[in-house]
Amino acid sequence: MPDIPLDALHHWDVLVVDDDEDSLYIVQYVLNLYGARAHTTTDGIEALKIARYLRPRLIISDLSMPQFDGWLLAKKLKEDPMTAHIPIIALTAFARIYDRERLFQVGFHNYLNKPLIIGTFMQDLLSLLVNAPGIGEEIAPYFSRQ
Repeated sequence: MPDIPLDALHHWDVLVVDDDEDSLYIVQYVLNLYGARAHTTTDGIEALKIARYLRPRLIISDLSMPQFDGWLLAKKLKEDPMTAHIPIIALTAFARIYDRERLFQVGFHNYLNKPLIIGTFMQDLLSLLVNAPGIGEEIAPYFSRQ
């Protein structure tokens, strides 16, 4: 298990989108613990507005939300030149093979399975971002010290 310093995400703005308050709290808590500024919303439409204004370093989004879900959010973000470069990690309880293929086609960088575990969330998240453009080189040293 890599030794991840508590300031690993210092100065990172991360947008977290989930209509499940428990998941939203866990992600926000852990991100804040590691120095990130976690911005949260329970609504995909609001998330799109925040992302366009804030241009966060990373977006973590649930897939299943009413009205404007994570699938549509990712599609809209990738169509917009102002947000197309932002890595998006999906949160899902249903990662079937078809869903995984569709995730990458729509523009998600990767995904995390729910339920989330506080003790391993940061390691799981960073391991997915090691090869993300603009982020990977910053995270790689935490995994090469093992």
